Amino acid sequence: MVSALPLISCIQKLVLYETKAHVYSNLEIQDLLGRLDGGNRARNSQKTVPGLSPSLSAYGILGFVRFLEGYYAVLVTRRRRVAELGGHAVYRVEDTSMVYLPSDTTRVQHPEEHRYVKIFQNVDLSSNFYFSYSYDLTHSLQHNLRRLAALGKTFTEQVCLSGNQDAGTGVDSVVIGARGSPCWKFVWNEQMLTHCSYLHYDWCLHIIHGFCAQSKLVIYGRPVYVTLLARRSCYFAGTRFLKRGANSQGEVANEVETEQLVHDASVSSLSHGMCSSFVQHRGSLPLHWSQDTSSMIPKPPITLDQADPFAYIPGLHFSHMLQRFGSPLIILNLVKRHECRRHESLLSGELGTAVSFLNQFLPPEHRIVVISWDMARHSKRKQCNVLDKLHEIAERVVRKTGFFVNRPDLDHSCLHVDERWTEIGGVITETSRLQTGVVRTNCVDCLDRTNTAQFVVGKCALAYQLYALGLLHAPTFELDTDAARLLEELYEDHGDTLALQYGGSHLVHRVRTYRKIAPWTSHSRDILQTLSRYYNNTFSDAEKQDAINLFLGVFRPSSTGLQLWDLTTDYYLHHPPHHTYSTHSFTCWWSPQVLSSLPLPYDEEEMDKKAITKIIVKGEEHGEDIDLYSEFVKPHQLTSFDMAFPLVMTSSSKDFTPKTPGVNASPFVVRKFEDSPKQVTISSRSTDEACVHRKTAASAPPCPAEEGDSSSDDEGSGSEGEDESSVSLRCSPARAPAIHQVPPPTIKGPDLPSRHPYGVDLSLPLDLDDQVTYTRYSVLGRQKARMEQQDVLGNLKPDFVLYPVSNFSQDSVFEAQCLFVPSLSNSIYQAHVEAAMGNLQPLSSADLFSFRQHTEQLCP
Repeated sequence: MVSALPLISCIQKLVLYETKAHVYSNLEIQDLLGRLDGGNRARNSQKTVPGLSPSLSAYGILGFVRFLEGYYAVLVTRRRRVAELGGHAVYRVEDTSMVYLPSDTTRVQHPEEHRYVKIFQNVDLSSNFYFSYSYDLTHSLQHNLRRLAALGKTFTEQVCLSGNQDAGTGVDSVVIGARGSPCWKFVWNEQMLTHCSYLHYDWCLHIIHGFCAQSKLVIYGRPVYVTLLARRSCYFAGTRFLKRGANSQGEVANEVETEQLVHDASVSSLSHGMCSSFVQHRGSLPLHWSQDTSSMIPKPPITLDQADPFAYIPGLHFSHMLQRFGSPLIILNLVKRHECRRHESLLSGELGTAVSFLNQFLPPEHRIVVISWDMARHSKRKQCNVLDKLHEIAERVVRKTGFFVNRPDLDHSCLHVDERWTEIGGVITETSRLQTGVVRTNCVDCLDRTNTAQFVVGKCALAYQLYALGLLHAPTFELDTDAARLLEELYEDHGDTLALQYGGSHLVHRVRTYRKIAPWTSHSRDILQTLSRYYNNTFSDAEKQDAINLFLGVFRPSSTGLQLWDLTTDYYLHHPPHHTYSTHSFTCWWSPQVLSSLPLPYDEEEMDKKAITKIIVKGEEHGEDIDLYSEFVKPHQLTSFDMAFPLVMTSSSKDFTPKTPGVNASPFVVRKFEDSPKQVTISSRSTDEACVHRKTAASAPPCPAEEGDSSSDDEGSGSEGEDESSVSLRCSPARAPAIHQVPPPTIKGPDLPSRHPYGVDLSLPLDLDDQVTYTRYSVLGRQKARMEQQDVLGNLKPDFVLYPVSNFSQDSVFEAQCLFVPSLSNSIYQAHVEAAMGNLQPLSSADLFSFRQHTEQLCP
């Protein structure tokens, strides 16, 4: 079968291309550059810098933007590696540069140009924007792998039908490199890329906005990478109180797709190794509702702006979800249902009415499932455990939707049979297990309650993922384990980042808050976060919304029309005034092609060559543009071991497992929270500092070997060691400024007795018992060393034979042949087992005679 591999962009490398007609030597290249330099030298009448001068080096082009004058090129000048997905490096944008393209001599000045540039730069591109040269971050892992498999199958059929391949060349030797079309819903520079059609495709980058972090779960030395990737929709994007509900196209505010990826890093490749993914979704309630922020009150009243008796807007939204995720769609609604004064409950009732109307037209097996639970009300009860109730809901959700695994079910599930495994939903194919449907979690803001619920669902899914990969004996583990704490830290960073982007502050209520084990000092932090969120929503959200509208191309400046700051509202920018309902059916509210592919998503079932933007047929698998090993390891560059990315990420064995000797190193063992070495380090800091100093891949500082200057400082600064440099001066909102860290105390010999570090006073002479014990230990060690030098097989009994399993004679693993058991011993053992089960056998005459002799000796 034809192998399909993802293409790797070449913009990150310096490559010398040779033409078929002529190969340029170094002297000819210097001569060509010299002639260009001479042709661009300024004349006497011009006041510009003569000749060619190096401007900056970049790692990709984000696109071109124009306001009222000429075009600007937006370039990535600094990047940092934050994750590794099966050899695919994921980078975060650390710094960018805007270069004005037209010449200054032909530039026509406009008085408002500088103001637009300043508004555009208010969208901090160094704040949680991510890209990859070889992996499509806009699609899920299931979509990416199925697209490559479908493309390889299509080409295999075409090659077999054509019958024009060489006789000595089989189909298996054909390798193709492909790059698919992204999901433009999550590409934040889509508008800037519209002017890049004449550029080479490898030069342009697709960036997503959201969150990406990776941690390493060590299971008895076996590394398992747990990655959390969140992609925020660029449709109907904005701030908390200014973007609520849905627009007229069915796109909702604060829509984020979170993917939880688990990869067995023992094999780096995704196609040859084992990996799994689980997708969740969050977003505002798909209704026309808003909150009036003109009156400065903490909770503005909720109003329904438009009556929708036929659930047109919810139908559009759920139609998009069926097309992308398949069925079933499960809505976990955490909005309050019982209130003295109707506030959130108004939305909960409207959502239930809309879903009931839509479900009556769907087939019963594909209907939308709504799970409504008042999480805020139950959390106030003293005897109610919120996380236990959420865990019950999570079990139901994961069993219905299933999850993705790139391998068929292992024999592990047959050896360790669990009843819950047989109830897992999804679709099982010959090569993989697919997730169908998604759980959509929402509250009013989709921040605090939603993030806690997504953590519990993710924890339940992680247990099933590890069980499917053969790394866990049962699909469950407790909350007070290293694995759960590692995942909880990822989701807290995930929630903090998304809350900063939408609400303007960190999370107010965390997982520990709902578990009711948070320290009392966290209450002051919660109050400060609430005040920070209220201040940002009241005074700075309007400017932030203008910057987002300008960045995404929702508003396009014009010298003849109204300017951005003159608009009283941006409602008509997101809601077209001439929208009509006449062409939409209120009974068949879904897209016509969606229902035929359910429960699988239509976007994955109809993948063909139209979704592929570039295809290259290769004769070998180790070509430069498809070799992921060379791309990730970079053997052509000088690197050091301490620059390896896996050493920087959080590890369960390094940051959570206690260092006490004799402690069980399993990440699934229940321990106290204070036992982990990470908690000991954090306990010496304040609560706010602990939030800042989390060591996930998204917030951890780069290792010392990665520190360097920016790539735009000089011409020769474009090496790999400098692209993952220290944090840019333009800090991300998700990262607080650097806080002075107190150095750890050093142990000095003269100040502390030797018993303090070693547990025994070495200055005193040893006791006689200790000397005897040490002598026996040393003698035992010498004898064991002499035994290891002898022939192992020669010292064994003739009836006990060892067979080497591997081909290494010096250090091999042996298997033993079972010993021969006589028939008399077998009969005695069987009689003993039958007696234990109550099946007593009649005594023989010899046994009766022995019993009489025994009783006569006891009773003479």
